[in-house]
Amino acid sequence: MEESGAGGLGAALGAFGDGVIWALQNFAMAFYNFGYAITHPQLWLDWSNKEAVMRFVYFGASVEFFFVCATIFLVLFGFGLWRNGFLWNIVRVLEGFANVVGRFAAWAGLLMVLQQVIIVFMQRIFTRPDIVFGFGVPLQFDISWYAEELKLYNAMVVALCLTYTFVQGGHVRVDLVYSAVSFRTKRIIDMIGSIIFMIPMATLIWMYSWFFMWRHLITPKPAASNTLELLMRKSKLMKWNVETIGFSPNGFNGYFLFKILIVALVGMIFIQAWTFFFRSYLEWKEGEASEGKHFDKDVMEEGEEPYDHAEF
Repeated sequence: MEESGAGGLGAALGAFGDGVIWALQNFAMAFYNFGYAITHPQLWLDWSNKEAVMRFVYFGASVEFFFVCATIFLVLFGFGLWRNGFLWNIVRVLEGFANVVGRFAAWAGLLMVLQQVIIVFMQRIFTRPDIVFGFGVPLQFDISWYAEELKLYNAMVVALCLTYTFVQGGHVRVDLVYSAVSFRTKRIIDMIGSIIFMIPMATLIWMYSWFFMWRHLITPKPAASNTLELLMRKSKLMKWNVETIGFSPNGFNGYFLFKILIVALVGMIFIQAWTFFFRSYLEWKEGEASEGKHFDKDVMEEGEEPYDHAEF
């Protein structure tokens, strides 16, 4: 029994050591992979070449890409440990990106309302079966197409405004111990949450959503289990096959856009996880005086506050 227990422990330690060596090798190769990618963009950005498309598909959710991202994160954070001002600038840029995208995408909610009003008017008052926009070669679709397209506006608000809402502190949070602990302990909890929950969750969803998107854009359909060699062989048969099938005969036929939005959503969550970690670290280091530093928070003007009750 003792020998088998010792053997099991030795095997576990050996596997752990192999994993550490594998990770270190990938971190070391990340510098080479990143440098090679930016110095040879034609190998993965020249989409007139089918092999370049397949390389883009493969490396977009590959181990190599993950370690490149992880290495960039560590390099930025390492430099930020030395120069806090540099890390604050990173936070400002990334939070600004989330705010700009979110504030722009929020207008899709207004478009959704206006389009719904037009649909009702065209159906109930003018009794038209379609809606035509433009002159010369007009944009003409059945009303059911526009009705189903409303889902796209809703998806844009959800996908592109999620990180913006997170930056603005608009998400509902369940507080078990957070409010009872000190300021610096809160920042430690935030850093742990971003590393243990946000980044792994975003990475896992990215792996599935990336190939889910590409399976609706090209054939033969790529899979997460495909090796680069297999995708290179598939590239000889590759052709664009963008999904244009709607749920109804005359309904909205751009459902591939939803798959792209999923990828955009996950990518922005991943970026915001970095930003949240950086801000939490800086506020932990600098103390309570730095809370909300460089924070571009939306402020309601006087008279814009929402009413939560009616007075009679």
